[in-house]
Amino acid sequence: MSRPPGKYFGELAEGQVISHYLTRTVTEADNVLFTTMTMNPQPLHLDAEYAAQTEFGQRLVNSMLTLSLLVGISVYDLTLGTLVANLGFGEIAFPKPVFHGDTLRAETEVLSKRESNSRPDAGIVTFEHRAYNQRGELVARCRRTALMQKQPSGGT
Repeated sequence: MSRPPGKYFGELAEGQVISHYLTRTVTEADNVLFTTMTMNPQPLHLDAEYAAQTEFGQRLVNSMLTLSLLVGISVYDLTLGTLVANLGFGEIAFPKPVFHGDTLRAETEVLSKRESNSRPDAGIVTFEHRAYNQRGELVARCRRTALMQKQPSGGT
């Protein structure tokens, strides 16, 4: 069996910052599909005429889509095949809006880690994920606590 691309508990260090390779341009179709699929009737996301009259002058990307993309961009480099479970999300903020056509990039900082008290094969890690638009503006950040696998004995 090949080694998963994610990081095992022992490969993560407090203070480590991982710049994620993947980026994603958010399209109008992404926003409309996500917003309607999640039953959110907010006109800021769906109604161009309504949104044009707001301080933003255009539709905003649904912040839950922004959050989902932020975490999703991190998966390949961080948790793909090494995550046991997400334990929680906290301190979520959206300091700048995201608009159709914005390209997001992300980085993750390891804030803390500790051995699991109940699972000797895993540890608990708290990450801070940060998303930036193409202008380098911070558009989202969140803290995520995850139960991460330890590297299997003799694993490659």
